[in-house]
Amino acid sequence: MATKTTAKTAKTTTKTKTTQSKPKTVAATRTPREVIVPEDYEPIGMWGYFGYQLLFAIPLIGWVLCVMFALTARNYNLRNFARSQFCYLIIAIVLFCLLAGLGVLNTVIDALMNQ
Repeated sequence: MATKTTAKTAKTTTKTKTTQSKPKTVAATRTPREVIVPEDYEPIGMWGYFGYQLLFAIPLIGWVLCVMFALTARNYNLRNFARSQFCYLIIAIVLFCLLAGLGVLNTVIDALMNQ
């Protein structure tokens, strides 16, 4: 029986030795890594979005540039932003045509002129 107890004791000591011998990693010892972003995925800054929104708001020229950027921009962020602005433009045109067709737009314009 003494041999069985020693075998159990030897197993437990090896288990504790292996768990104690593992080095502990601390987050403070890691070095920060620089993330390399491909040119196609380069983020656009806040002022970039602001400038593009002003550009796309220009009648005719801005709308043409919006469609051009939505179809041919190499940067995915710019392309998706132009597509969202293009969808907004289409929704605004459809709403304008719907209101004009129903006569609501004419009523609103007459009410503003008669004040």
